Amino acid sequence: MHEFGINDSFIYADKQSGKDFNRPQYRKLMKKLKPGDLLCILSIDRLGRNYEEIQNQWRILTKEKGVDICVIDMPLLDTRQGKDLLGTFIADLVLQVLSFVAQNERENIRKRQAEGIAAAKKRGVKFGRPEKPLPENFEEIHKSWRNKELTLKQAAVACNMPVGTFYGKAIKIERL
Repeated sequence: MHEFGINDSFIYADKQSGKDFNRPQYRKLMKKLKPGDLLCILSIDRLGRNYEEIQNQWRILTKEKGVDICVIDMPLLDTRQGKDLLGTFIADLVLQVLSFVAQNERENIRKRQAEGIAAAKKRGVKFGRPEKPLPENFEEIHKSWRNKELTLKQAAVACNMPVGTFYGKAIKIERL
């Protein structure tokens, strides 16, 4: 963007995925844009990855807000040029193709991710934080709690655990 001559104060960088347009930086950008502004984006998939939403946002930006858009890595998607019928047709066609590719890539990424997770689980890979071992006094405290000698809160404190954790571990042990 700097090479394109854009000042830092006009750069909005999204850290979130482009799966939808409910992103804080994108919403902030949309509030700032006014008719006659130029929106430069590196590539169409930086705008979003949902075919219909990209089309919809493009229409909102160009028709409703009166903003020009320049997709840096795709010169055919520069609304400042070719405002005649043929130029508009070509830009719309390229936009549709690239929007399709962006959404298709997102779906492929999700599919490959799901396949990778399934394969890892099949190999016995455990996801998430490793479970902490139960305290040595857990069985004894659990029994006292079930015999109503201790309240749930007292049992949790005796095991140095949050109440919810104690209860969850107790139920889990009882199911075994």
